[in-house]
Amino acid sequence: MSKLDKESVLGISALLVHAANIDEIYSGHEKDLIKNFIKSYLKDEDSNEILKKAEEIEHNSNQLLNYTNIIKQNSINVKKDIIEHLWKVIISDNSIDQYEANLMRRICGLIYFPDKECAEIKLKLINSK
Repeated sequence: MSKLDKESVLGISALLVHAANIDEIYSGHEKDLIKNFIKSYLKDEDSNEILKKAEEIEHNSNQLLNYTNIIKQNSINVKKDIIEHLWKVIISDNSIDQYEANLMRRICGLIYFPDKECAEIKLKLINSK
């Protein structure tokens, strides 16, 4: 797994916060999933602090493109990992609404990630619950 720098992880974490907030229920479980993402890339950092900053960024920005540009520059493996984390957050409440599904379609389009692979990741996660 290639490394993402702190700025990139922060931006992608803000995108994860955005995905968590779309259904207007931002649960402790979703926060934990986002912190797991942060820890998977930044082992030595304080995930609570980065999550707080990510929440502020997400709250003050409605520019999805800022975050997807970071992802677009990474390898397919990093993209796959990020898509997987996004789905984990979205399906953590056991439902996927049209806004969440639409968000994932838009993100995949913006980062040039194949829809088929995105659907396979979603199914794998749903079936492993």
